[in-house]
Amino acid sequence: MNYKGLSKRELGKLGENLAVEHLQREGLKIIARNYRCPKGEMDIIARDGDCFVFVEVRTRSSSYRGRAEESIVFHKLQRLKAIAMFYLLERNIQIWPSLRFDVVAINISAEEPQINWLKNIV
Repeated sequence: MNYKGLSKRELGKLGENLAVEHLQREGLKIIARNYRCPKGEMDIIARDGDCFVFVEVRTRSSSYRGRAEESIVFHKLQRLKAIAMFYLLERNIQIWPSLRFDVVAINISAEEPQINWLKNIV
């Protein structure tokens, strides 16, 4: 497939769809996509057994500005924690479950997309 010419939004949507497929193949149950709150947006919220998994998806179609893994910045990771807390409080979850913060980095080139699942990054 030719990924050149995709808009930033289309590329992001493609990356999120690939990430969801990958996570489901690995046994995670997707709870929410593109969850928005006053703290920001979480790309994917999933369950891995009893663990809530909050996932940031990073997609790059070129290595010109670095690989997708290299686009993860500290302040974004801190914001993910705030979004996760808001999500749990909003749902009035009384007993705090185990939490995990993952990144699915997708590098798309002319060949097959390369998916790198980075678990427990925070």
